Amino acid sequence: MSELGILYGLGVGPGDPELITVKAFRILRESPVIAYPRKKKGAKSYALTITELYVNTEEKEMIGLTFPMTRDREALELQWNNTVDTVWTHIGQGKNVAFVTEGDPMIYSTFIHLMRLMQERHPEVEIRSIPGISSVNASASRLGIPLADGDEQIAIVPAMDDYDAMRHAIESHHCVVLIKVAKVIDLMLRVLGDLDLLDKASVLTKVTSSEEMIWRDIRVLEGRELEYLTLMVVRK
Repeated sequence: MSELGILYGLGVGPGDPELITVKAFRILRESPVIAYPRKKKGAKSYALTITELYVNTEEKEMIGLTFPMTRDREALELQWNNTVDTVWTHIGQGKNVAFVTEGDPMIYSTFIHLMRLMQERHPEVEIRSIPGISSVNASASRLGIPLADGDEQIAIVPAMDDYDAMRHAIESHHCVVLIKVAKVIDLMLRVLGDLDLLDKASVLTKVTSSEEMIWRDIRVLEGRELEYLTLMVVRK
């Protein structure tokens, strides 16, 4: 059997193409196979958009891996197993595969589940994670707000439709970064209003990218439909 390839989880940053690490750039250039996540077949990948600026995709084997937005466990399991099989086909041929993801591959990334399943089904495969700049870090820089200083506590919390849980998260930390906040923006406005913290929160969409949007007065977002890649920073 030929020597196995390596599976890389490659963070390509939050959106600004210049926020990619030198190491990620090198591995992109050296890897014969580049895999990227997409929500459905034919859809454009945010991570791929960044990647295309650094490599000639015609010289690479490009694999679009579909990660459907569904809670159907059976459908998800089937898709994930197909994804692992697809990646394994190339690794088994001795080819390194670079799986690109926006932000950092170890923070709420599709790479995490791929890594776990690959370890479970093919424990002989070497897996390496290359850290990237996350939207959390990028948001702090764009806002000019330190996320934590001294003994302060910071939390990164997936926003959910649960008033008490969201209120507790904000009350319990000096700073909270709420990811995936678009779907519960009205609830979060209510929580922050009740805590008298509306002026301590900002919302950012596709931070550092050419499509970036920043709202420092978040009251205007009531009833608005926001992009999926939207987060909120609450700094008390």
